[in-house]
Amino acid sequence: MFTGIIEGLGKIVRLDKRTKNRSAAKMKIELGKLAKDLRIGDSIAINGVCLTAVNITKGIAEFEVVSETIKKTNLGYLENGDKVNIERSLKIGERLEGHFVLGHVDNVGVILKIEKQPNQVKMWVETPKKLSKHIIRKGSVTVNGISLTVVDTLKNKFSVSIIPHTMKVTNLRFKKIGDKVNIETDILGKYILSGS
Repeated sequence: MFTGIIEGLGKIVRLDKRTKNRSAAKMKIELGKLAKDLRIGDSIAINGVCLTAVNITKGIAEFEVVSETIKKTNLGYLENGDKVNIERSLKIGERLEGHFVLGHVDNVGVILKIEKQPNQVKMWVETPKKLSKHIIRKGSVTVNGISLTVVDTLKNKFSVSIIPHTMKVTNLRFKKIGDKVNIETDILGKYILSGS
């Protein structure tokens, strides 16, 4: 379980992709101070994707990524040197600052527009049509692991407003139009719509 509050940026130092059908990958990520007290088997959200640390050496954590994760997320599009958003899993008793995030990315969205406005950046993201019903105006959404509030919804796209602090401490500051971002819709909304 995560909250969508990014703790810092990591850097991909090695990414081994199995190129046949983008079927799986191994990645090593430099976590810096976020590697402190990290143990093998711990869960970490990388760009909002819940992964398990399988090895840790001198601040670098290694992760194995299965084919389903490669298909549903932007991890398969990353390259060595890319910056990724990092969040350690929520501990019982900690404050929940964002919203309930599972780290189970629903699909990849594409950045359509980035509007720099006074004291904020408004970003428009296109999503697959099937996700549209789960993205609700004024509801929560996770973009690359970041807990954000939906501002506008139009068919298969939505907008979010990003404060300067969030731009500064996440990898959204490196993003441009056409880039792919991971989208996880609000788990509470999913349960309500499913009738469960």
